[in-house]
Amino acid sequence: MRVLIYEDNLMWSSRLVKSVSSLGHEAILRTKADAEDSGDVAIVNLGSMTLKPEELVPILRERGIKVVAHAGHKEKELHELGRDLECDRLVTNSELTFKLAQILTEI
Repeated sequence: MRVLIYEDNLMWSSRLVKSVSSLGHEAILRTKADAEDSGDVAIVNLGSMTLKPEELVPILRERGIKVVAHAGHKEKELHELGRDLECDRLVTNSELTFKLAQILTEI
């Protein structure tokens, strides 16, 4: 599976790339939206100021890419944004860390 990782946080980006790759998937790190992006699943940080999830998620969904969006468990407004954007899966940062294999299998 080709997994696009939209992340501008260096700690998260390296962790996600390694984790996705270790599960046997192709991990593509993106720090901004690219018109040529294609993949099966996108992992989007809803808390990113530079990636503008409110613009990025609709573009990904139009392309038929499943969207897994994440935010901290206390960031209720970001979880609401994820619901409003109709992300395919909304998870906490902790779930993304500890249940990534399950999340990717289910998506």
